[in-house]
Amino acid sequence: MQRKIDQWFEEHRDEMVQDIMRLCRIRSVREESREGMPYGEGPARVLAEALSMAEGMGFATRNYENYVGTVDYNDKETELLILAHLDVVPEGTGWTVTEPYAPKVVDGRLYARGSADDKGPAVAALYALRVLRELDVSLSRNVRLLLGTDEERGSSDLKYYFEREKAPRHSFSPDASYPVCNVEKGSFGGSFTAEWAESAALPRIVYAKGGQTSNVVPRDAEAVVEGLSVPEVDAVARAYADKTKARFTVTTSEDGKGVKITVLGEGAHASTPEKGNNAALALVEMLCGLPLAPCEGVERLRAVAEIFPHGDGAGQAAGVAQSDEISGALTLNIGIFEYTLTGLRGVIDSRVPVCANEDNMSRVLERRLADRGLTLSTTKMRAPHHTPADSPLVRTLLHVYEEVTGQKGYCYSMGGGTYVHNIEGGVAFGCAKEEVDNHMHGPDEFAVVEDLVESARMFARVIVGMCG
Repeated sequence: MQRKIDQWFEEHRDEMVQDIMRLCRIRSVREESREGMPYGEGPARVLAEALSMAEGMGFATRNYENYVGTVDYNDKETELLILAHLDVVPEGTGWTVTEPYAPKVVDGRLYARGSADDKGPAVAALYALRVLRELDVSLSRNVRLLLGTDEERGSSDLKYYFEREKAPRHSFSPDASYPVCNVEKGSFGGSFTAEWAESAALPRIVYAKGGQTSNVVPRDAEAVVEGLSVPEVDAVARAYADKTKARFTVTTSEDGKGVKITVLGEGAHASTPEKGNNAALALVEMLCGLPLAPCEGVERLRAVAEIFPHGDGAGQAAGVAQSDEISGALTLNIGIFEYTLTGLRGVIDSRVPVCANEDNMSRVLERRLADRGLTLSTTKMRAPHHTPADSPLVRTLLHVYEEVTGQKGYCYSMGGGTYVHNIEGGVAFGCAKEEVDNHMHGPDEFAVVEDLVESARMFARVIVGMCG
């Protein structure tokens, strides 16, 4: 059977790649809801396309009002649920290999937004069901593939689904790295704000902004200042370019009345801020180095630079750094920052270990910010997730991983939350290899084609092991 599965994928690998590209061409970023489309047109379109693909393979499907869709192998009781998502983060800027929604294979890598997160893995899971069907494998229990459309913005799609369906005993999501992630940190999110009366004193900041979503390290940022010359600002920018390793460009503003500063850092997932270079925080520090006229806005900006300094992804300066043996160290990202003539706003995305709680997280941040005239609001903490390493599913996943790859399997903890975070007994399994940086949430996102094919082969074996 294993030999037949491998041979089938050799014959169908190109078709699988074409189906992944078919989904990647659709911009499935969450937008304003429309009638019958809770997350906008893009997510609804990609879900319809994926379900049509599954129906063409002979599977029974169901669309849950464009929140999620499901694909069932047979009509028996579901033993295993595989959860993948079809929504993507915004495309951002800086793509060089291809445009975000123009998928392209170069040197064995499939470049496109969603190729790795999570359309490629979703199609790999669908093809795992397909190979078993076409090889006439009879399963005594059902495996269901769930295709969601709101993973990137909070997984409200799963809330909708599980209000109508019960979770099976076993579930995994191909939305991480191999081998098996059985521990996911909790999360803390919140906004900090400040308001003040406009000051006309020069030099001053007209605006500053960076970042589009809280769970991404901002790659780009920009600002306009008045009352200074381009050479004056450029001299400060060069110094902070050396300090932050971000790239600063200084020009005359479009209206000719001020100086525009653009910053290029490096994007990364919020759970791994050390892998990125936060352009928004680099900009904040640089602006604090300018000879600005004293005013309340500048005081608040300097407070932000003090509490969330560029390069501090562990929350040290904010007073919330902590770690434990089960889940590792806390991470902290400022994913969105905005400054105007009358106020500022920043959005925090922190991945917290098991030891974190309201007392050592929310209240500490609230006091620290309040001491410098900033207000913490709209906070939310999510508990961590832990599935024991000796569960039947984890044992099966590790066995298949070792059998197919020839490498030692093990469990690990991660800072990012996956689709199984709130599902008892759920784990993440694949599809990326730990040593591969897929540029997830950044420009030139890619998936290694061979890794996706190997993943599909492993998923098929897992299905047989759990549902045979």
